Amino acid sequence: MISWRKHYKKGLIAIGLLLSTSASIYGQDGDPKNGEKLFKANCTACHALDKQVVGPALKGVVARLEKDQGLGKDWLYKWIKDNKALRASGDKYANEVFEKFNKTEMQQFPNLTEKDIDDILAYTTNPPAPEEPKKDAGTATATDGAQTAPANNTTSNIVIISLLAIAGLIVWILLKLRQLVKLGQSEDLAGLNETRVKSFSEIYAKYQYVGKGLLAVLAILATYGVWNWIMWIGVYKGYKPEQPIYFSHKIHAGENKIDCQLCHSSAKYGKVSEIPSMNVCMNCHRTISEYNGKYLEPGKDKAFYDGEIQKIYAATGWDSEKQQYTGKTTPVEWTRIHNMPDFVYFNHAQHVVAGEQAIINSFNKKNPDNKIDVVCKACHGKIDTMNVVQMANDFTMGWCIECHRTTEIDMNNGYNKEYFKNLHEKLKKQYPKDGGKITVDAIGGLECGKCHY
Repeated sequence: MISWRKHYKKGLIAIGLLLSTSASIYGQDGDPKNGEKLFKANCTACHALDKQVVGPALKGVVARLEKDQGLGKDWLYKWIKDNKALRASGDKYANEVFEKFNKTEMQQFPNLTEKDIDDILAYTTNPPAPEEPKKDAGTATATDGAQTAPANNTTSNIVIISLLAIAGLIVWILLKLRQLVKLGQSEDLAGLNETRVKSFSEIYAKYQYVGKGLLAVLAILATYGVWNWIMWIGVYKGYKPEQPIYFSHKIHAGENKIDCQLCHSSAKYGKVSEIPSMNVCMNCHRTISEYNGKYLEPGKDKAFYDGEIQKIYAATGWDSEKQQYTGKTTPVEWTRIHNMPDFVYFNHAQHVVAGEQAIINSFNKKNPDNKIDVVCKACHGKIDTMNVVQMANDFTMGWCIECHRTTEIDMNNGYNKEYFKNLHEKLKKQYPKDGGKITVDAIGGLECGKCHY
């Protein structure tokens, strides 16, 4: 006879074990998804799950701490909220951790509740599966195109061969027709052919006025072509060279919303917007050693971006395992894209600070369907959408003059309002229809000495 009571007890025991195991796996309490958000907002500057950064790797920290030190979550609450106070209390393990990691003081998080910390610990115990990276809209098309490329090439080759065969056949038919015509000519017709003009000099002598006219037209067209070629020397719109380290402005400025001036700090206060030193890169990449963003450029994958970060480490001499500099650095030979001639004076600060609002307003007025929010984009294009930076405009003298002629100065600016007060009133009387608007050329924007010295 089957003992249902016995099997019932075994079933309860199995369910209990399963629940207890699940509880330990999922960090007992806490929401891993919310913990992931809190971890990225508060912890990623110094910690990673699977490797040491500034501080230790945190994956499985709850179980590891209990196993190695016999400490539970209460200790972690105290350490995370105020580790300085915990060390000051004489806690042995707190001081050991402080000494082990070069006496680097961990930031205090009194704002985190115990629920928040439970969520973070749940994330370190059982991190959710990463989401699939998003790709550009053209990714699928590019992939399909790559797969169908061989078929397209084959079709193109067949068409070309067919056209060549048809052309050859037509030439052969024409030659045969010519032979037949010669055979069928009468003696009178043959004599007439002998009297026809056969040289270019004879044709020119016969139609010299038409010939001179054609030569004059050709001379004018040639002069225009040479002039146009000369005028475009040094104009490199669309120029986008390959750089020694691949840097995507779309990822940094577009996806991550990093301000231009965080890296190009002298654009606001200096004449030149400098190429950032590698130390600027290391401000972030000292702790960001791999790419975990959702965006992937078509044709690129995570391994590619991780490899480019390693190039930064090689250039700066950073040992990511030991978390220290080796002293062995390698200069990065960047290829410059924007480079004004020596005889041109251009001050970034004057445009980025004094002319910021005026330039943005003028650009948006002229381009209502392509408005900008940052003054840099007026000249450099929408950098935050570029994976590879390219020269977005002509940067010719005519291009600059056109901007100075059409850009109104910002009369809401206190300095401009006071400094150009008399000029403003004068222009109001002279040009009542325009409301006395003041453009850059009216305040010396077309003077030669402003840009050439």
